[in-house]
Amino acid sequence: MSPEFLLTTLIVVASPGTGVVVTLAAGLSSGWRGALAAAFGCTLGIIPHMIAAITGLATLLHTSPLAFEIVKYAGISYLLWMAWTSLKADGPLQIDENARSPGALRLIVNAVALNLLNPKLPLFFVAFLPQFIAPDSADALSQLLQLSGVFMAMTFVIFAIYGVFAASLRQKLVQQPSIMRWLRRGFAAAFVGLGAKLAGSSL
Repeated sequence: MSPEFLLTTLIVVASPGTGVVVTLAAGLSSGWRGALAAAFGCTLGIIPHMIAAITGLATLLHTSPLAFEIVKYAGISYLLWMAWTSLKADGPLQIDENARSPGALRLIVNAVALNLLNPKLPLFFVAFLPQFIAPDSADALSQLLQLSGVFMAMTFVIFAIYGVFAASLRQKLVQQPSIMRWLRRGFAAAFVGLGAKLAGSSL
């Protein structure tokens, strides 16, 4: 496995994006367990894209502007919904210790849904991973699975680090409701910004 692949994957995964924002929000609202659940959900959400790449569905998305636009605008709608719920005092960013935090299953499902509606992930598998597979290789499928496994492992570890770091600040923020209000606005703005970035993307 080439150092170039590992370095590029690290940059792609660690760069702030939807998964990072979701994991940070889960860490703040639900502690380290919520952060790990969100990181796991984001990682789990990669699997359908990997299967799509293997079966050729990602190629269809890559070559069909209509399919790309459908997935893109579904993703934008979901990001805007996340922005709206982030602003609510009883939304996913509430950190009242007396309030009931979202369950692990809900956090996982939410993270998986966000990744499913990310049209850039299947393009990643179509345009990026094949560059690190020998064109005359007899076991291209096993190489694709191996590279995908490394990508997923790095996704989980890095997102978990982000989330656990956010969870470490949770106790301090419980006593600072004014800071939490600004954090809600910040996360809402981040989701809107991610939606705007997605809206400007193209094949």
